Amino acid sequence: MDGPDVERTELETALRHLARINRWTGARRALLKHLPTVVPPAGSRILDVGTGGADLPLAVAGWAESRGRRVSIVAVDRHQATLELARQRVAHRPEIRTLRADVLRLPFPAGAFDLALLSMTLHHLDGHALTHALGELARVAEGGRVMVGELERSVPNYLGARLLAATIWRGNGVTRHDGPISVRRAFTPGELLELARQAGLRAPQVHRHPFYRLILIASA
Repeated sequence: MDGPDVERTELETALRHLARINRWTGARRALLKHLPTVVPPAGSRILDVGTGGADLPLAVAGWAESRGRRVSIVAVDRHQATLELARQRVAHRPEIRTLRADVLRLPFPAGAFDLALLSMTLHHLDGHALTHALGELARVAEGGRVMVGELERSVPNYLGARLLAATIWRGNGVTRHDGPISVRRAFTPGELLELARQAGLRAPQVHRHPFYRLILIASA
């Protein structure tokens, strides 16, 4: 999806597919459910890395608004075309700004945010980059407050992705290809917890949610 030769219309469709699946499976709800446990009740500075179509920043902004909380959100993505689409989507939300950045080299000082988010992005990395990315998130978050949303690798989840690829995603080459591969590259709860420990995250916990979604939380 983040290749330089992906056509804009195909990219837009792929991002819509992902947003729809995240809504159907409750992926965003799972992340929002844990927010009160990791962000301070006062104004919060939140970083969303690998923002894609900015669905998560928009959801967090809506969540905060409904509770009378003030938030400032920075949404970053390394793919320029994706970031441009995200920027258009959040133009009506002054509390959200966008910036091009890579999770392996975040251009922020230590403790710049109250919480660092990474959703459905970690499985695109491999090797040392996995723990390095988690370490970068913890570095820029005050008290090492990190929340990571991921897929759970399992046979039923893979078969579900194959079914979607053959039906709903059939007309889009990006999601048809990336969906099943993403599940194959995903993690078991134990693997995700071990990665967090190797990265030096504080008190990591992995929570399982319906439709094979995992939420990793680390905080002071």
